[in-house]
Amino acid sequence: MHQRRSEAASGFGRAWFALTVAFALHVLDEATTGFLSIYNPTVTALRGRWSWFPMPTFEFREWLVGLIVAILICFALTPLAARGAGALRPLAWIYALIMFFNGIGHTAVTIVGHTLASIPVPGPAPGFYSSPFMFVGSVWLMTRLWNTASGHRIPAAA
Repeated sequence: MHQRRSEAASGFGRAWFALTVAFALHVLDEATTGFLSIYNPTVTALRGRWSWFPMPTFEFREWLVGLIVAILICFALTPLAARGAGALRPLAWIYALIMFFNGIGHTAVTIVGHTLASIPVPGPAPGFYSSPFMFVGSVWLMTRLWNTASGHRIPAAA
């Protein structure tokens, strides 16, 4: 019993799993609301301004398959996250930060109504409806990572 408590205290599996579920919902949201119809023209316009711009454009199938593979890998890593695997911690921070800014980005595009001045986004941006889940999941994961780091433990409420 004590071992289970110490694993739960050091792990971040639930938060990792929740963020991965939010990620999967987000991909579904984007796929059904035309994300690439906004993303690809934005990348093309940015490459027109800066030839070095590193983001690729995608066909729907390759984009969706790539994201499904990423989601499956994230689900497969959940047991390591539950054990608080030290090797996974840097990746978990990167994952949480990317999803945090991704969620904020979809919300910001919805508020301003465009990605660039030349790329209008009428109505909610594709992926907007799932963004709050990504935001909450990423904050939860970052909080778990912070609280389970050596030297940063916050005592549990009694």
